[in-house]
Amino acid sequence: DLARSTAIPRMMAASLLRRDKKSTAAHLKADLKRTDNSSGLRQLQELLDSVLHPERGSEPEALEWCKWLLAGGDGFDEFCRTVRSYDNATLCGLVWTANFVAYRCRTCGISPCMSLCAECFNNGDHTGHDFNMFRSQAGGACDCGDGNVMRESGFCSRHRLKTGENVPLVPRDLLLMSEMVLPRFIITIIQYLRDGYTEPESAADRDLQKVLQQLDLHISFLEELTKMGGAMRTVLTKILTNQQTFKELSMGQEENVYAKRSYEKYLSALKSSGLVSVEEKGAGAGATDTPAGAGALTVHVFVWQEDQDGLQGVGQRKRVKLSSSTKDPSIMDTLKHKCFLEELLFWTIKYEFPQKMVTFLLNMLPDQDYKITFTKTFVQHYAFIMKTLMKSHESDTMSNRIVHISVQLFSNEELARHVTEECQLLDIMVTVLLYMMESCLIKSELQDEENNHHVVVNCGEALLKNNTYWPLVSDFINILSHQSVAKRFLEDQSLLRLWMSFVSFFQGMNLNKRELNEHVEFESQTYYAAFAAELEACAQPMWGLLTHCKVKETHEYTKTVVRYCLETLQMWFDTIGFVDEPALNQLTFHLPLHRYYAMFLSKGVKCQGLDLDSLLPDQEMLMKIMVHPLQIQASLSEIHSNMWVRNGLQIKGQAMTYVQSHFCNSMIDPDIYLLQVCASRLDPDYFISSVFERFKVVDLLTMASQHQNAVLDSEQERPMLEGALTFLVILSSLRVHLGMSDDEILRAEMVSQLCMNDRTHSSLLDLIPENPNPKSGVVPGSCSFEEMLSAVADFKAPVFEPGGSMQQGMYTPKGDAPYSERHTAFLSGVHTGNPWPPYKERTALHPCYKGLVRLLHCKTLHIVIFTLLYKIWMDHQNMSEHVLCMVLYLIELGLDNQVQDDKVEEVSFEHCHDSWFPGTSLLSNLHHVINFVRVRVPETAPEVERKRERERERETPASTSSESSTFGQAQVFSLVAERRRKFQEIINRSNHEASQAVRPKSSSSRLLPPGSPPQLVTEILEIGESMLSLLVKLHQKLSGKQNSLSLSWLAEVDPAHHAHGDGLTAIERILAKAAARSRHSKRCLQEICGKVCPPIPPKKNSPGDKKSMDKEERRQRARERQQKLLAEFASRQKSFMETAMDVESPETDAVMEMGSAEPLDSEVLYDCVICGQSGPSTEDRPTGLVVLLQASSVLGHRCRSDTPKRLPTTDEEHIYPEDTCGAAHDVRLSLMQRYFKDSSCLQSVSIGWDGGVYVQTCGHTLHIDCHKSYMESLRNDQVLQGFSVDKGEFTCPLCRQFANSVLPCRPGRGMETGAWHAPSNKSMSTLVREVEDLQEQLGIFPAESNLSKEMESVIKDIKNTTQKKYMDYGKNPGSPDNDFLFMYSVARTNLELELVHRGGNLCSGGASAAAKRSCLNQLFHVLAMHMRLYSIDSAYNPWTRLTQMLYCCIIVCFLCRYCDDERPEVPMLFRDVPSLLIIFILTMPQPLRKEHFTCVVKVLYSLQYTQALAALSVRFSPEERLAWSNTGAAKKNTPNSDKSWESLLGHVISELTKAKDVYDTSSEETLVVSHRNVWSPQSIEFSLQQFCLPFLRLSCLLQHHLYGDSLPGCLVEEEFSLLAGCLGLAGSAQSSAACLEWNISALDLISQWCSEVISLLVQDPQWAAPRLLHLPDNYNTIFQYYHRKSCTSCGKTPKDPALCLVCGAFVCLKGHCCKQQGVCECVLHSQHCGAATGIFLLINASVIIIIRGHRFCLWGSVYLDAHGEEDRDLRRGKPLYLCEERYRVLEQQWVSHTFDHINKRWGPHYNGL
Repeated sequence: DLARSTAIPRMMAASLLRRDKKSTAAHLKADLKRTDNSSGLRQLQELLDSVLHPERGSEPEALEWCKWLLAGGDGFDEFCRTVRSYDNATLCGLVWTANFVAYRCRTCGISPCMSLCAECFNNGDHTGHDFNMFRSQAGGACDCGDGNVMRESGFCSRHRLKTGENVPLVPRDLLLMSEMVLPRFIITIIQYLRDGYTEPESAADRDLQKVLQQLDLHISFLEELTKMGGAMRTVLTKILTNQQTFKELSMGQEENVYAKRSYEKYLSALKSSGLVSVEEKGAGAGATDTPAGAGALTVHVFVWQEDQDGLQGVGQRKRVKLSSSTKDPSIMDTLKHKCFLEELLFWTIKYEFPQKMVTFLLNMLPDQDYKITFTKTFVQHYAFIMKTLMKSHESDTMSNRIVHISVQLFSNEELARHVTEECQLLDIMVTVLLYMMESCLIKSELQDEENNHHVVVNCGEALLKNNTYWPLVSDFINILSHQSVAKRFLEDQSLLRLWMSFVSFFQGMNLNKRELNEHVEFESQTYYAAFAAELEACAQPMWGLLTHCKVKETHEYTKTVVRYCLETLQMWFDTIGFVDEPALNQLTFHLPLHRYYAMFLSKGVKCQGLDLDSLLPDQEMLMKIMVHPLQIQASLSEIHSNMWVRNGLQIKGQAMTYVQSHFCNSMIDPDIYLLQVCASRLDPDYFISSVFERFKVVDLLTMASQHQNAVLDSEQERPMLEGALTFLVILSSLRVHLGMSDDEILRAEMVSQLCMNDRTHSSLLDLIPENPNPKSGVVPGSCSFEEMLSAVADFKAPVFEPGGSMQQGMYTPKGDAPYSERHTAFLSGVHTGNPWPPYKERTALHPCYKGLVRLLHCKTLHIVIFTLLYKIWMDHQNMSEHVLCMVLYLIELGLDNQVQDDKVEEVSFEHCHDSWFPGTSLLSNLHHVINFVRVRVPETAPEVERKRERERERETPASTSSESSTFGQAQVFSLVAERRRKFQEIINRSNHEASQAVRPKSSSSRLLPPGSPPQLVTEILEIGESMLSLLVKLHQKLSGKQNSLSLSWLAEVDPAHHAHGDGLTAIERILAKAAARSRHSKRCLQEICGKVCPPIPPKKNSPGDKKSMDKEERRQRARERQQKLLAEFASRQKSFMETAMDVESPETDAVMEMGSAEPLDSEVLYDCVICGQSGPSTEDRPTGLVVLLQASSVLGHRCRSDTPKRLPTTDEEHIYPEDTCGAAHDVRLSLMQRYFKDSSCLQSVSIGWDGGVYVQTCGHTLHIDCHKSYMESLRNDQVLQGFSVDKGEFTCPLCRQFANSVLPCRPGRGMETGAWHAPSNKSMSTLVREVEDLQEQLGIFPAESNLSKEMESVIKDIKNTTQKKYMDYGKNPGSPDNDFLFMYSVARTNLELELVHRGGNLCSGGASAAAKRSCLNQLFHVLAMHMRLYSIDSAYNPWTRLTQMLYCCIIVCFLCRYCDDERPEVPMLFRDVPSLLIIFILTMPQPLRKEHFTCVVKVLYSLQYTQALAALSVRFSPEERLAWSNTGAAKKNTPNSDKSWESLLGHVISELTKAKDVYDTSSEETLVVSHRNVWSPQSIEFSLQQFCLPFLRLSCLLQHHLYGDSLPGCLVEEEFSLLAGCLGLAGSAQSSAACLEWNISALDLISQWCSEVISLLVQDPQWAAPRLLHLPDNYNTIFQYYHRKSCTSCGKTPKDPALCLVCGAFVCLKGHCCKQQGVCECVLHSQHCGAATGIFLLINASVIIIIRGHRFCLWGSVYLDAHGEEDRDLRRGKPLYLCEERYRVLEQQWVSHTFDHINKRWGPHYNGL
């Protein structure tokens, strides 16, 4: 019975499965709608059991069923539409993945992570906002409509309306089926995931991707459902969060074996999900089992455990495990899941965040309930996520996906606060961070290597090297940016403690040890990881917290943080075993604890009005705190002095990173500030002596001329001394944290950046350190950034330099901007050479820091200053201008900052036995004279010698005097040690630890090495100077004059005068200030200056010193000479560039115009630029011009209209290529070939509009044999060149212009020139006959010579320049006709292009850039020699048909040929007149007499004129035609009727009316054409002139090149008459007909020409100048339309789309989809469209690339942002606008074919573009 009962449902399900899906679904839905729906439910469950049976695999069939069932009988698409209509979502929520283009508007954003999809951005109003476009790195989601993340004003029009309110309620039965079917669908997915997962240990080849691929369709289906809108999302949320359903389905029913098995797999996968794995728990860390004292938190107990795997042999690296108990043991425990959502997330993590799953989970976020549940689930899994991340091999991808999710959840303050309160988010994050870092701790070796108990992170571990911690830290910073969360963090003391112990892991990491013997073998690059870790994991959270500590109310937080910092620092000093001296030769740049302390101190004092002293520790602690930051400053100097050179380059890298603009705010600034605080609170003598000791220059500070330094080599002494002084100057003058306002800081930064270099806006933004926390919302001062910039700088618009190099928009300092110095500028060394860095008044100190001034008023510093002034005056070695500069700076700072105490110190001489100076005030010490100084010097020193000499002369000075005033330098610096000892005692007394032993002085413990230098003896030096007198003497020394400071100078002194200048002004300024501030000083000065007796110049102490000083001077002089030479060279180069480059400049004389020079009676001489000899070109040793041959389609791209075509940016716009010059000529030729004889067609037109060969030269000549050897040497030259020698490419040896051939020059111009040029008075008919005779002469084949060989090789080069398809237009390829056509077309192309370069007309006269490059004369001779090989058969010679009436015999033979199915010749009226001109000139013997040339032009002009008449008559309406033919008939009999256009026009009309279909074919077109007014005689005259002008221009240009005639300039209106005059056409008459000169009866000839016509195709010869496409102003228009447009050939969206700017074609750059025969699409297109020249705009990069043949180059961008800058690759994403000037330059280079010369960086593209 039982068996039967299970069988029935199975049969039922089977029968349901057999029915069609639609009716089944409808039937089930009806069943389920009833109140008693149990049978329906049962049937549905059974159907689903069989359809969704997991073992059947994921097949499309199951999906189909689900779709039908959801729709309940309707079509699925119909169902989708219905559900969408109930969408009540007010958020956009569009989810995107990496590389998607999105927008961010800072004006509208509340959270800095806000982003919008393009659609919402474009539909919102963001004009004038600060927005940018960006390429998403990790993916994201659109925030439009979410008021928590952005301001409502920025919502788009769709999400601004609260759409939810007016959407009708969802009918219950619409989604009924979804609620039943989807839970089963989701559990099926989960079961697949359970089933497919294998633990990484168990299966080496686990292929998670395979499982995911099988599920692809299912997950995509879920994604589709989420996109149906709010109604469907609500249903999904219900299912995903329902705990009951999960319970029922997750475990599986009893009999379902499969479900049970999958559940067990799931449980085993869960086991390892806790933060502490189960095994560890059982083993040792019992702390986690007992949640002992829920609130208490045991600070980490460090448990050392030697790692068993002794793999890290290096110093036995010890990993440290920490055991701890947190408040919430649940972080540590295994996860428990209560609903589908939780388990789905669990598997998403296990499978390392597959993209589809992530997108599905995010797509659901617009549903509020889901958002909250999902966020909690995410937090609950947080520790597990990080655990998985650390194990992952693809940690990069995974990090991106994690952040993709977390940024959506944590950017919302409301949500973040909620989870912090309910789920302990902060505890979880900090604990997880700690846990993460614990995995890579090692023992610190700082200070005491043996007994150091501190642990630091190991920067070499993958975790740090690959920034694996990044997603965590990023989330942490993100939640700290919310005030409510940050406050919780700052209030929670146990959390702060935890955090401090986390920061201390980074304290002292990446320790450098100075290599003293040999260079390191392996330079470690771990410092990248270390700096990144400190910035991201320590500094950025710190900045995040600081933003919430800005007001008085929060000062408690600051106090707490400071307290914990000090506590942790104290622990750190204890664990590293630090007493009071840093270990030698160790350096770490990472002191995050110091910096936390410094920054919170600074904020507390600056913003919260806290009392500094209340936050400071005792003196002893301050002394400790000061040590390490000071060590860094000294080490920076050591690194610059090359003392660390054996550690490799990386140590310099660290020093640079430390002060680099992105790091300095978080590294050097706090360090300097901390040192300033210490200096203001510690004893100044102690501080100063510590500085000089750290910088290792104590031994140098002696009055003696020689000394020994135990720690420095002598060449390191100077830079170290400079470093120490510079550091003191910075310390006492930098005010970044001591009272400057943010705006002043910003200003100072800007000015110092601009004073070093003009900067672009983006580089300024980049170089100026901002508040480094990117999440802190508004950048402080960002609003004032632009205002400040306009206050201190002027904008220089982008300009072009003569070389064509592109400049960006730059900011340059305003004239009055004060020079400013920041330590970054200082550390680069103050440049020697004239002006010194000006001294400037500082911002007032904050009262707290007044103690800092005492540094400048302490005896130790004064003794140092005195000693250094003396040493500089005495020319001791290792002094420099910089040292003097800094010393003077310190004196001046001291004068300007007086100590406040007015009470005079009672100087009791018992205490002052050490006293060089009576007191501490600098002002009074300046004039204190020091008479004798006791020094220790080597026995060999000159002082000892001098003393012996003195003894010989007389007895020693009385001992009493020496006793009283000779306590010398030796005591002073042992005095430092005394001071130390005293200090130690004070501290000991205060700590009641008097027993503590005093450390012996460090310097005394230096033992002299064996074989030590000579013994030191004590000497007494007689000095007798004060600081003032030394300054005066230095002034004399610097100025080179004796009494350089007179008494009168003192009288009228005014310190304000000497603000800027060199050392002299600095000294004068100091003396002036001293005199002004103290009467005593003034008196002393007068005395000093009064002793006008010339002081004895100090003796040079030793020849060695003299040498070193001279060496300095010599170096200086050499430097000056070098600069002078360089400047001269630069100006020469500039002038050369201007002549050589394509600069429009009128001085034609500077150019060698080879052919067009006035012909002389002697031979032309050429200079060879290789061998330097000058001589004529001969048959055996020909000379040639350096030329570049290139195929060009510029002419073919001309159009009729002047306005360029627009680039389409919508689907409606198109570009039609049919109306271009190239297309029109092709059509004309093929039409002719249809009707006329092929060979005749090929002589009636020119080709080369597309793919014609253009020849240009740089004007330099060389012997052809020299050129061959030059090419040989280039071939053997292995250097990488930008050109290919095998293709004959080279650069001109003189001007380095690119070239690829040599054009032979015809040997000299012999004696015939005189007659050749003479004007003639022969009659027209004689000349016509002579021309005919000349044509009859057969081409004499030139004798075989070197010259003729070269000419042939050039012809070969010319043919190889262009592609085959541009040469073969004939019916039978390779025929001589074809060759003939190609040859004369080369001449035509070059003439036409020169015309285009001259602006399309000859109005501008002779000078033009084009003329410099033209070599038409030589080219013509080469072509002529080649063309003479073809003679024209006299029967076909067009000359006869131009000048004679053909008689019947010829007409008969015409007819016969017609009958033989031989097509007729091309009628004369259809022939292209300029082509005929060139054919005639080239085929007649050279050189041609000018009279014959003029004759040819006249005859052709009459033909051109007749064509003009015919073309004009076609444009008339029939009535006008009748009228004009009558007018003409009336004038026929008047005299000169052959020179009046009326009669000729009438004749043409009547003749052409006879030919049957000339006028009627075009009748309907005329209506279109002649919509202009009635033709007036003036308009007819104008049209005729315009029609003939192109011919006249070409003839004139040809005449200019062949005969050297000049081209006078003129107005546009006069061009016709002027050209006619130049060509010798009759007179300067105004009318075009007056120029006609007929050889025989005009009317007969015209009748003959008209009789040949069948149907009219005369073409208008006028074309507008070639233009590139017209681009839209805003780049966004192009970008939005094209970056998602799909490729025409493969239908996919190209990865790198590009646009051809010549014709607008859309192509794929580097796209493999469109390759043909291994050539990519851009290269193919450049061959097809521009005969191998292509100009492409890369859509995704906004830059233009040029393809020229086999090379390409990046040209730059024509779109610039508001600050005149390019944005290559759209990295900044600011709006870009078209820069008209740049676009004109690009067009100009295209038209003038100068890409090769102007752009320098070319590379081969190997057909891969």
